[in-house]
Amino acid sequence: MMKEIPGPPTEAQIEDGRLLFAGECEFFFGSQKIDQLPPVGRPEVAFAGRSNVGKSSIINALTGRRALARASSEPGRTKQLNFFNLADRLSLVDMPGYGFAKAAKSVKEDWQDMMFAYLRGRTTLERVILLLDARIELKASDKDVMELLDRAAVVFQIVLTKCDQVKPKALAAKIAEVEALALKHAAAYPRIIATSSETGFGIEDLRAEIARFAVPLQASGEG
Repeated sequence: MMKEIPGPPTEAQIEDGRLLFAGECEFFFGSQKIDQLPPVGRPEVAFAGRSNVGKSSIINALTGRRALARASSEPGRTKQLNFFNLADRLSLVDMPGYGFAKAAKSVKEDWQDMMFAYLRGRTTLERVILLLDARIELKASDKDVMELLDRAAVVFQIVLTKCDQVKPKALAAKIAEVEALALKHAAAYPRIIATSSETGFGIEDLRAEIARFAVPLQASGEG
């Protein structure tokens, strides 16, 4: 049965996203090994992507902070899961970038083993935001990660980055291509979001999508 592609968020959902991301967001834990993860608690939304996809820029754009997530000067250098507390209602998880060409095979295998263990075993993980660069073709490593997410049975949503650098016609074609790809993956959420951390394009849409998983204000003791 073909998946139905959901529509854009409502005004109420956009406002929920704005309120959530207007809250405090602070780093609270870094884990380099799977047995060093913080205790489960708040719902989690994780961000995955190639080392140069603009993951740190998207996280900073979402939270309205310039240096919350820091981009390494050497792609693929960050090898730990970084956890951020968003308004005591949600944890954002910055996963190490993948696809770094200079890394040894053993390092790549270690990354996959650790990420699979986290994805498969983290009961509070609600969704993975899989970032893809809208300017370039999908890489083998992107497809490998989609298959890994399928095997881990974790719902992932594809978000295109750097869309301000792509002409409208080419962007529409890219979105259609990725939508078709998502429909082939059991764990893929079928709606694609196009974004730009530079212009803010698509950021409120992504905030609204992520806010669906946050602890309600009443339950978190606010409001």
